[in-house]
Amino acid sequence: MINAKSVTLFIVLFGFWLLMSGYYTPLILSLGVISCILCVYLTIKGKFLDNETLPIYFFPRLIQYTLWLIKEILKSNIQTAKVIIMKSEEPELFSVKASQKTNEGKVTYANSITLTPGTVTTQIKNDIFEVHALTKDFGDDVRSSDMDKMVTWLEKSK
Repeated sequence: MINAKSVTLFIVLFGFWLLMSGYYTPLILSLGVISCILCVYLTIKGKFLDNETLPIYFFPRLIQYTLWLIKEILKSNIQTAKVIIMKSEEPELFSVKASQKTNEGKVTYANSITLTPGTVTTQIKNDIFEVHALTKDFGDDVRSSDMDKMVTWLEKSK
């Protein structure tokens, strides 16, 4: 049964396929269309196409969060390079409380901390994250809870 979700899934799959392929000859494009149609067909037949499989409502916030995270990663890369060049590291280990309600939100927050250079989530116990920071400034960035608020905002779109 063709509906908005199956069409959207096809568009997302084919768009990703186009980005990853790099070849745009008629034969290759037609094989890409066929493979994406087959994937959508199998998803429908397997009854996997629901709000969790393709959370369309989640995309706008996810794009906004991803752009924000990329900006934070770039800023942190520059700070990390300065710390390394100046040899001014003063590592610290500290705990922060996560305000996310779902496990997915907590994992997103922990991974976001780890993706940002200069900080690593080393342990998670309930809502308390143990974080290793390269310097006090990196620790202060995590303790400011800006990232926590962004992940909580992202989580609320569910």
